[in-house]
Amino acid sequence: MTSATVVDAGRPVSDDRHWKIRLKEFLEGRQPRGKGEDRLAWARAFHADLEEAGLAAPGWPVEVGGMGLELADQLDYHQMMTRARAPKHPCGLSFIVAPTLITHGTAEQKQRFLRPLLRADEFWCQGFSEPSAGSDLTSLTTRAECEGDHYVVNGQKLWTSQAHLADWMFALVRTGPAGPGGAGISYLLIPMKSEGVTVRPLRDISGGTHFSEVFLDDVRVPAENLVGEENDGWSIARTSLGHERATAFLSDEFRYRRIVDELFTLAVRTGAAEDPFVRQHLARIEASVRVLASNSRRALDAVLSGRDPGPAASVNRLVKSEFEQYLHEVALRVVGPDAVLGQREATAPERGRWTFGYLMSRAATVGAGTAEIQRNTIAEKVLGLPSHRGVGGTAKKES
Repeated sequence: MTSATVVDAGRPVSDDRHWKIRLKEFLEGRQPRGKGEDRLAWARAFHADLEEAGLAAPGWPVEVGGMGLELADQLDYHQMMTRARAPKHPCGLSFIVAPTLITHGTAEQKQRFLRPLLRADEFWCQGFSEPSAGSDLTSLTTRAECEGDHYVVNGQKLWTSQAHLADWMFALVRTGPAGPGGAGISYLLIPMKSEGVTVRPLRDISGGTHFSEVFLDDVRVPAENLVGEENDGWSIARTSLGHERATAFLSDEFRYRRIVDELFTLAVRTGAAEDPFVRQHLARIEASVRVLASNSRRALDAVLSGRDPGPAASVNRLVKSEFEQYLHEVALRVVGPDAVLGQREATAPERGRWTFGYLMSRAATVGAGTAEIQRNTIAEKVLGLPSHRGVGGTAKKES
């Protein structure tokens, strides 16, 4: 690929120079700054500038504002961004709803949502989990009743990341009777500033409020915010879930490589690397990060080939979550007694990043589908074993 083209409000913007040259020039001199809200503001400005330069969304089609890069180029892109310590998009959930809109959205929905989403002008949250419908999303009860040109939504969503910052929620709601295969579920885009939306932050083990519960009381949502057909939301949600567990791993591959290298450096500096037991754990981490990279590319290849990444993505999800927990467990062993110091303690090694990471990683095997659910999916979809629900098993009985 020798040129890049993006669509800016319907106006093509071209640059004949190779995208790698332009990205290198863009990244030079842009160092992370600030923390907390200052860092968030800087990250939003960074990604707005990235979109203006036509250097955002490497895997998106050109016609919707992306770069349309092939897989090899996407890998190079994310590697360059990681090496430059470029800030991640401040709303990673945007890249879960975006593939759904690209695949199933109307022309008007693509025009309205994709560019603000890419620029981080608008934040999104995911309204899937409920108090009685976590990993088993097909049992959700939040209802949306069609009244003329609006849906009236009532229900509750739980463990909603960034809900307190979000402008929009992409939600699964029940519009028809429950049935097999997620029947009666629709995919709806809900403005978070609507009357009747209440966000209640939940404090987690790290002391932060990264999750919230969201109450929806007679919330009126324009019918034009329905994505796809009514009652077909479950199949549409598979696009979101598949991309969440597949394309997200592409950038994670290089980020984890950098984090592992930093842990190795820390182990040498603290002398922990001289302990044979610690070295054995570090060797396992090295092997694991390579497995993670291999699985990431396999799942992404399925997405780019137009195939359902479900089975490969479930393997990926399970591998990543367990790796993340193990990585931080070893990190605390490397840090030693100072691991009890949190981020607010001035003397905490590396600003307490490893302790914070350990606390946050406890939820890695729960969020976005528990490890148990991932193992069930792998057993049924990959190994062909009978369904854990006791019906519809895919394995063939031997005669």
